[in-house]
Amino acid sequence: MTKTSPYAQALNHMERIVNVLSMRVPAPKRVQFRGSFVYRHVEKTIHQALVQKLARMVSSLHAARLLLEAGFVQEQASLQRILDEITEDISFLVFSITSGESTPAHEKYLEYFFQEEFDPSEQSVSSTDRGMVSRKKIRAYLDRCVNGAKGSSKHLDISRTVSKAYSGYVHAASPQIMDMYGGVSCGFFMRGMRGTIRQAEHRADFWNYMYRGIMACCLTAQAFDDDELFVSIREFEASFREATSTDYQSNDWPSVDGIDNG
Repeated sequence: MTKTSPYAQALNHMERIVNVLSMRVPAPKRVQFRGSFVYRHVEKTIHQALVQKLARMVSSLHAARLLLEAGFVQEQASLQRILDEITEDISFLVFSITSGESTPAHEKYLEYFFQEEFDPSEQSVSSTDRGMVSRKKIRAYLDRCVNGAKGSSKHLDISRTVSKAYSGYVHAASPQIMDMYGGVSCGFFMRGMRGTIRQAEHRADFWNYMYRGIMACCLTAQAFDDDELFVSIREFEASFREATSTDYQSNDWPSVDGIDNG
């Protein structure tokens, strides 16, 4: 991929969106932390949380793309597991704004999100207990928002299946590790899998995360009640989709001919 590739253009576009939206929330302030300071959003608003989540999303997309190009597809897939949760969290927060209904789960989510890892008044390095809104609860809420009050068990099953598969890359499960094995000498690829069918497959899969990143920006524009930004992102999304996919499937899905099976 070159600097002018559709993916590079999309990442640049997403960065600009984050920068625009970051100017619409109270800026981080210096907060004393032990003998120094850290930057924090002291107001702890839902819109500040959305900007932070978008920033981490774009950073992770950049990192996953670099790993992909170097052939480190196991590590790329681990980041995509993180991206799954980030994009779910963005939708979870956005829908509470656009629906006009914030639930106790949303309030707890924000409380836990902004919670400090370490007590700034203590010299001890031990971390504090961090609460968590369960992924099951977040996905059930999203399912109801998309599919109505009764939800869709099929949609939830798909989400759980994808999550479980990518968790195997994060936790280094045997089936995922064995994707690194093969080649002429039958060994483990430990310096990346460039030129193998695995890299080609993960390149095609990466399209989904790029597309979902664009749509996460689109949803967030709605949460900021910015119709002009929303329309511009939808226009960009359409051009990106036209340039890179067919029927929401990446044009990078490979032919096995002439590619090392790994």
